[in-house]
Amino acid sequence: MGEQLLIAALSFLFLPVIIVVALVIILATCGTSIGIRKAYVKLMLKVFEACKHKVPVPSPGEQDNDTEEENEIKQDNTLSDAKQDNEDQADKSSSSPSVKGLEQLDFGMSKKEFELSDVMTFAKFGMEAIIDDTVTKRFSAEELPSWNLLTRTQKDHQFMSIRLTALWCIGCFVRYAILLPFRITIAFIGVMWLIISTAFIGYLRESSFKRKLNEFFSLMSFRILCRAFSGVITFHNRENMAKNGICVANHTSPVDVIILSCDNCYAMIGQSHGGFLGVIQRSLARATAHIWFERSEAKDRGLVARRLKSHIEDKNKLPVLIFPEGTCINNTSVMMFKKGSFEVSSVIYPVAIKYDPRFGDAFWNSSKHNWTQHLLQIMSSWALVCDVWYLPPMTKLENEDAVAFANRVKSEIAKKGGLVDLDWDGGLKRENVKESMKEVPQELYSKMLKVD
Repeated sequence: MGEQLLIAALSFLFLPVIIVVALVIILATCGTSIGIRKAYVKLMLKVFEACKHKVPVPSPGEQDNDTEEENEIKQDNTLSDAKQDNEDQADKSSSSPSVKGLEQLDFGMSKKEFELSDVMTFAKFGMEAIIDDTVTKRFSAEELPSWNLLTRTQKDHQFMSIRLTALWCIGCFVRYAILLPFRITIAFIGVMWLIISTAFIGYLRESSFKRKLNEFFSLMSFRILCRAFSGVITFHNRENMAKNGICVANHTSPVDVIILSCDNCYAMIGQSHGGFLGVIQRSLARATAHIWFERSEAKDRGLVARRLKSHIEDKNKLPVLIFPEGTCINNTSVMMFKKGSFEVSSVIYPVAIKYDPRFGDAFWNSSKHNWTQHLLQIMSSWALVCDVWYLPPMTKLENEDAVAFANRVKSEIAKKGGLVDLDWDGGLKRENVKESMKEVPQELYSKMLKVD
C-alpha cells in the first residue's frame, strides 16, 4: 500500500516538473524571463527583513549600551551603506598599516637618532595589523551583519526563537528537497546541451554562419546553466560590452564565467585540464578559438603572450575573458592585477562584478572546498544575485607601463563595484610575503634615522 501511494505521488508530480523544466529551458533559449525569479528574490528580502529585527547584531563596544531600537536601525542601514563604506575604505586599505603609519610618522619629522622608544611605534602598527588585517580576511567568506537563514555562518549555533527555528527548518526543506534537485536537473541539461551543440558546430567550416550559430547556442547553454543557480543578474551599460580584444574582470568564483557568458560570448584562456573540466574545455574549443595551454607551457610567459596577441589581432575572433587577480577574492575587494594581459594590448575592456551576499556566498575558498563542493554550496543557497557593470574601454597612456595601467584599470573596477582597492598580491593566499614588500617599510624607517 505504501509503495502504491509513493508511485502515485511521483506520477502526480512528474508532469508538473517536466512542464517547469521545459518552461525554464524555453525562456533561457529566448533570453527572456516572466519575473518569477525576481518575485522570489523580493519575497526572500522580506523574510530577511523580518528575521533581521529578531537578530540584532550590535558591535562589541556597544553591546551593553545600545538599545534594541538602535540596533535595528543600524542593521537596516548596514546593507544600504555597504557600498559607500567600501569606497570610503578603499584609500586607507590599499597598503599595509605599517607602511601608512611610517609615512604619517615621517611627515613633518626631521631625521633623528634611534631611541628605544621607537620600538613602540612598530609594536603599535603590528597590533593594528593583527586586529584589522586587510589582506588575509579577503580569503575567507564574507561575514554578514545579519543572518540569512543559511547554516553557513562563522558563529556557533545560538537559539533565538521558535519562530526563527521554524523558518530555518522550512528553508532547509525548500533548499535541499525542492530547489537543489531541480537545479541539478537544469545544470545537467545545460551541460549536455553545451557538449552536444558544440560538437555539432565543430563539424562546420569556418564562416560567419558558424560564428553566429556558436553565439546563439553558447548564450543559450550558459543561460540554462545560470538558471541552475536561480541567477538574477542585472547588466549595466551594455553599450560598453567588448566585441573583441581583451576583457578583464574581478574574480570571486569560477561561476563568474557563466555569469558573464549569459550576456556575451567570450574566448577563454587557461591551462588544459583532464576529467570533466577537460571535456568542457575540448567542447568549447570545437566551436570557436580558445587559448588552452599545457602545464609545461604555463611557465613560458612569452609563448602565452604571443598566442594571446595573435588571437586579439584577429577581429573575427571573440574577446578574451581574463581574471588578472589570478585567484578568487571574497567579493569585498579587488587585489593586485597581474601585468601580463596589460603588456599585450593597449586597450582593455573592464568589467566589475558584485554579488549580493544576502542570498548566498559566491566566493570559492579553494583551500576548503573543491570545485564540486563549491557548486553544491551555491546550488543549495537561496539564489545567485549580482550586478555586472561594463566600463568604457580604457587605453594605455603615453609612457605608462603595464603595471601602472593594470593598477588604473583595477581602481576603476573597484570604484564601480563598490569594492576595496588593495595593492596586495592575491597569491598571498598560498605564498609568503615577497621580500620586496618587506623592504618598503624598512626603507621608510631608515630614511628617518641620521646616518653619518
